[in-house]
Amino acid sequence: MAIGLNEEHEALRESVSGWAERNIPAEPPRTPTDERPSFWSGLAEQGLLGLHLPEEAGGSGYGLLEAAVAVEALAERLAPGPYVPTVLASAVVHASKRHDLLQGLADGTLTGAVALTGAAFGDADRLTGTLADDGSLVVSGSVEPVLGGASADVLVLPVSAGGGEVWIALDAAAAAVTPLKSLDLTRSSAKVELAEVSVPAGRVLEGVEGLDVRNLAAVLLGAEAAGLAAWCVRAASDYAKVRVQFGRPIGQFQGIKHKLSRMLVALEQARATVWDATRAEGAELEYAAAIAGVMAPDAAVRCAQDAIQTFGGIGYTFEHDAHLYYRRALTLRALLGPSAGWAATVTDLALRGVSREMEIDLPEGAEELRESIRAEIAEIKALEGAEQKRALAARGFVMPHLPKPWGRAASPLEQVLIAQELKAARVRLPAMIIGAWVVPSIVSYGTPEQQERFLPQTLSGEMIWCQLFSEPGAGSDLASLQMKAERVEGGWRLNGQKIWTSVAHVAEWGICIARNSSAGSKHEGITYFLVDMKAPGVTVRPLTEMTGENLFNEVFLDDVFVPDDLVVGAVGDGWRVARNTLSNERVSLSSGSGGTGASVPDLLGLAGRLGRELTPVEAHQVAEVICEGHSINALSLRVTLKQLAGSEPGADASVRKLLSTAHAQHVSETAVSLLGRAAVVAADMSLGDAGYWNRAVLATRAMTIYGGTTEVQLNIIGERMLGLPRDPEPGR
Repeated sequence: MAIGLNEEHEALRESVSGWAERNIPAEPPRTPTDERPSFWSGLAEQGLLGLHLPEEAGGSGYGLLEAAVAVEALAERLAPGPYVPTVLASAVVHASKRHDLLQGLADGTLTGAVALTGAAFGDADRLTGTLADDGSLVVSGSVEPVLGGASADVLVLPVSAGGGEVWIALDAAAAAVTPLKSLDLTRSSAKVELAEVSVPAGRVLEGVEGLDVRNLAAVLLGAEAAGLAAWCVRAASDYAKVRVQFGRPIGQFQGIKHKLSRMLVALEQARATVWDATRAEGAELEYAAAIAGVMAPDAAVRCAQDAIQTFGGIGYTFEHDAHLYYRRALTLRALLGPSAGWAATVTDLALRGVSREMEIDLPEGAEELRESIRAEIAEIKALEGAEQKRALAARGFVMPHLPKPWGRAASPLEQVLIAQELKAARVRLPAMIIGAWVVPSIVSYGTPEQQERFLPQTLSGEMIWCQLFSEPGAGSDLASLQMKAERVEGGWRLNGQKIWTSVAHVAEWGICIARNSSAGSKHEGITYFLVDMKAPGVTVRPLTEMTGENLFNEVFLDDVFVPDDLVVGAVGDGWRVARNTLSNERVSLSSGSGGTGASVPDLLGLAGRLGRELTPVEAHQVAEVICEGHSINALSLRVTLKQLAGSEPGADASVRKLLSTAHAQHVSETAVSLLGRAAVVAADMSLGDAGYWNRAVLATRAMTIYGGTTEVQLNIIGERMLGLPRDPEPGR
């Protein structure tokens, strides 16, 4: 999934990518040139230089998001020349509302460049100016590096003047411009020198501040970084599918598969954070742009490094294109400044209470549906206790996506509105725990009698379930289970052991898969049962976790009788039913902090209670966690928006699941690090912050294991999202 989400953005991306393939040479240059590339006029004819500019200024009247879509697509082709510098320059000029300066930048007769220096970028100003009464400036000094400066007609520069900083749009002919030897071989940078150059008042960009430039640079160069990373992921994955070593494609080796999957994760995080920054405003814009400044350039560098590693020796040669993407990625990161600087901004803003709400722009007609939902919820809110929970279940609010009568057959839009209105009314859904994973399977595969018997009480939270899936020898490889199901008169006898069974000690019922036949593949001959946890032969023994608590259990089934009417689905087809359960489990486990309380707001609360300033290293650690949490939220919103549009969410959903399972771990690990020596106390929440976070750091270790280990999730991403070869079957 690219930066843009809707049909218009996808069409724009396809159009730009198609045009680039037809017009930009497949062989990138390996010597920087100050001349405009041969395809420059075509960029203007396609309107790609002014997507973000108003029509009265010669643009297309769209916005920064559309410009980011085009930038990403052209970066995948490694478009040489001054495209991105010119788009950035026109975006900065547009921020001053000086539309008279934009026409030439939009129609391609002029090129532009911006000096990413000055106070906002942490640099001492090297251009100084004297203000005249008429608002003009006399400017002297030098500034470097200026990306695209050697070929620019218009230079956008920061100047220290009058005790502050102003930005000017200067004709390049008035400056001495010296090309620099550039790391990026596809476009150059330059040193710009001014010697008492007179800048008329009309070229002073009123209303533009360094922060505006910094935010725009984070978005547009971040979009380019995403495009670079996208090429690296695709090219390396394609190579890994066909490069054979030791008798099989290297993409089948888990080391390569996981490397490529991690690259995709970094790419999707970069895309999501850049996308969100194009939507933000005010203080939230600085926050979102800083997060993109942390995530996107580092993602491009990392993906380029890992692509070269995947290509091996050929990737290290000058003839291969990989180093050109690496060079540009390194250049972008250098221009924007190290991620530590952006991270410091993220942490500072977060500690001052700035955050980013992921709001959904709902389509027309939503408000009428909202009013209807609100009225229903108001009626339910008037009820209390069990009656309220039963009413929520009866009206389909608990799992609204399910078909009636168990849900509401709700569209994605209705599901969003229900969640919003329940939150606004402070009406809490029943705590189904494992039941949330059971219900969809019984709805899809259960008999009408099973549905009537089990679903109402499960949906109301009055029936507690456990999941009897994992065994000592069958965890992630669940299809290797050994529990036996023997046919007897009227039903089945189950014998075997299950382990890691949450809440089995209080559950009334369990969903259980057992092997009824050893014929065929390991996925065949498995049947899905509903087991009465109070039945004779069921023994539950608690397992003490590393926290000292008892949530998990081991369960022994010795000649446990299960009648035929408690088989879900067809005999021998239990793997299909179990996969339905597991898919719902993984969605559930990927949301929130898993009940540990290890969230970013919790971490920020701790930082505020420390009574001291964070060190730069600590601030960076906190920022990394904030950025990860923000990217997960942005990915979640992107998934929702894709679903609202009737599309499959694609890589966003898989990446979000993977990141979410480890996020609470990262939060709690960072918290314990902040506590320092205070974190020697017991993992006991009664012992204040140290005890609370020690308990969290122990408890969250389970999150990357249950519901599908991190390694299994990486395999899924590699095989399903990147199309890498599946792991070979044992013995082959």
